[in-house]
This record gives sequence, structure tokens and C-alpha cells, in this order.
Amino acid sequence: MLTTNEDKIAYCIGADMARQVLGFGENLSSEALIAGMNDMLAQQELQLPPEVIQRTLQEFHQRMQEKAKTHMEGLAKTNMDEAVAFLNTNKAKDGIETTESGLQYKVWTEGEGDSPAAEAKVKVHYEGKLANGTVFDSSYKRGEPAAFALNQVIKGWTEGLQLMNTGDKFEFYIPSELAYGTRGSRSIPPNSTLIFTVELLEIVKK
Repeated sequence: MLTTNEDKIAYCIGADMARQVLGFGENLSSEALIAGMNDMLAQQELQLPPEVIQRTLQEFHQRMQEKAKTHMEGLAKTNMDEAVAFLNTNKAKDGIETTESGLQYKVWTEGEGDSPAAEAKVKVHYEGKLANGTVFDSSYKRGEPAAFALNQVIKGWTEGLQLMNTGDKFEFYIPSELAYGTRGSRSIPPNSTLIFTVELLEIVKK
């Protein structure tokens, strides 16, 4: 069947389209789906008038948006409940300090250098993970420290790095309100507590 390159391209496009359809999580008819594709590819008259097609697709996209919103709201609530339980348990552990904002931290190694100001640029090595242990970012894996200004990162970093001296190694436990909040980010679910291991290597001079 897949004897030519054009056949392979067509097959891959069809498989990719099917993957997207399955991602909707809807019980859609494969017969109707193939019929719509065949009619369109044959450039023949479609079985529904254009205004019905447009309205049907608009209603479908709206339903998908509402479904996604409901899912995210449920996920956000679950994550918040888990985050509160995690932080309440964690703050009772030996060596854990808690600031007025709710930021928790533990000192692993003490340095003797200066502390950065709120707008200082610093160079650090770090690893960030979710409370379940999933690592979402790591300068260690990249093999190169990161440099950034403290007024350009999440609130938990801005506050936490100012507690450190150059040469310190801390572990931070950052509540979602000091991180990415209810919206989350591409790799971080909404209302996630973030755990960062951070080594303050240098305060970068201007």
C-alpha cells in the first residue's frame, strides 16, 4: 500500500489527524469523519451546507473549551489541596525554616560571601521539581549555571535568593502563590508547589 513517498506522506498526515481527533476525548464516528474527508478531497458537494458546518464546528470548539476549563479547575483544586498538605507536613521537619510569605527553605551548605539585593544579577546552579519528584528544569543537566536578575523571576526566587550568601546551597519549597499560581506554565500544573535546590555561585557585577 505504502509504495511511494506520496503514499507515506498521506498515511502520516491521516495518522496525525486521527491522533488529534482521539485527543478530543469524544466518541466521534469514524465513518462520518472519513466521509467528510473523502467529500472534501474529492472536491464534491458536502453533505451539510456551509452555515451548518460553521455553526457545528463553533459549538464543538466551545464545548471543548468548556471541557478543558472544567478539567483545569478540577486539577487546580486537587493540586491546591495536595500543596497545602505537603507544606504543612514539610514545615514540621527538622531544619525547615518558614518566612512570613510562606516560603520554606532548608540550608544544606553555608558560604561566606555576600547576599544579593532584590535587583541583583546572580549566577546559580539549580534543579527544580514538583512535589511528586518530577524534575522540570535543571542547570546541572545542561552542564552550565544560569544567570538572571532577581527582579525577573518568580517571587519565591526573588525572596529566597536574598536569604543566601554566595557559596550557600539551599533547598526551597515554594507555594504556588509565590510561583506560577492558578495558571501554571507549560511544564508546571496549576497550584503546584515547587522544590528548588539552589547553589548561589556568584553575584554578577555590573
